[in-house]
Amino acid sequence: MLITAVEPRRKGLSSLYIDGEEAFRLDSEVLLAFRFDVGREITDEQLKEVKDASDSKRCKDKAMWLLSFRDHSRRELFDKLRRDYPADTAQKAVQRCEELGLIDDARFARRYSADLFNLKHLSRKGVRQKLKEKGIDQDVIEEVLDEYDVDEDEQIRAILSRMSMRSFSDEKQLRRIYAKLIRMGYSYAAVRSALDEYTDTEESYE
Repeated sequence: MLITAVEPRRKGLSSLYIDGEEAFRLDSEVLLAFRFDVGREITDEQLKEVKDASDSKRCKDKAMWLLSFRDHSRRELFDKLRRDYPADTAQKAVQRCEELGLIDDARFARRYSADLFNLKHLSRKGVRQKLKEKGIDQDVIEEVLDEYDVDEDEQIRAILSRMSMRSFSDEKQLRRIYAKLIRMGYSYAAVRSALDEYTDTEESYE
């Protein structure tokens, strides 16, 4: 197979043309390192090698880019990388990020839990579910939750205090508030008790 052209594209990519046809768009730095110059003869094995190297570099670059915006759990980062790259390539990128200390599930779980408790005012049940969705190991979840002493009645009141008082005089709004709090992991009894403090009726919210 003969390399007939190498044409630069956007985002650090270059089109590699084999025997007059575009074969792949590969990382430009990788192509340069492999000396894939116009007029060179290459084998199928060499083509696969450069493609794998390009995927590996691009996958790691994307992982770094994602982590530059916010912290990620291990599974969350893997799932995002897997959208564009093979599973083994994504796995290696995640492992490299772990080696560099850029991802740590226990650290992520603590930061994420703090936001969920303090900003979202979720219940322990709600936080536990969110951590599961991020792929955090059950033992890590329980270890992190044991570090928090959360008054869930106060959590509910904090949520309700941010709502307009008019919301508590409308039956449909009350039902929506009730459903929202249940979805956040609060018990029926706790939600009913808190809502009764804001209303003058013995309304059934179910």
